[in-house]
Amino acid sequence: MLDLTVLLDGAAAAAPAAGAQPNGGDAWTTILMFGGIILIFYFFMIRPQQKKQKKLREERNAMTKGTNVVTAGGIYGRIQEVGDTYFIISVDGSVKLKVDKNSVYPSAADASTDANNSTVSKG
Repeated sequence: MLDLTVLLDGAAAAAPAAGAQPNGGDAWTTILMFGGIILIFYFFMIRPQQKKQKKLREERNAMTKGTNVVTAGGIYGRIQEVGDTYFIISVDGSVKLKVDKNSVYPSAADASTDANNSTVSKG
């Protein structure tokens, strides 16, 4: 097992002498490193997430009556009414659900159908 006194003696030998000035460059290097890490987190994690949320918010605001949607719980339906903070979704026949706007997403089936229609060349 490693003796604690060996570690303490080594730390004391590495410490600067009482009258010596510490090097100020080490502090700036550390600050720059942390600044770089913060920039990396912003550009690779925070900014893409904000863009994704903005796109989803715009898609929700563009939803109108008759749009096929899927809820966060996996329920497929068609929008019957649009409110300020909610949608009324027709699920099956006369079954209607009032759902918060933040838990509704565009239907994946509609997105794939639109993508297939746009890639087919007409000629």
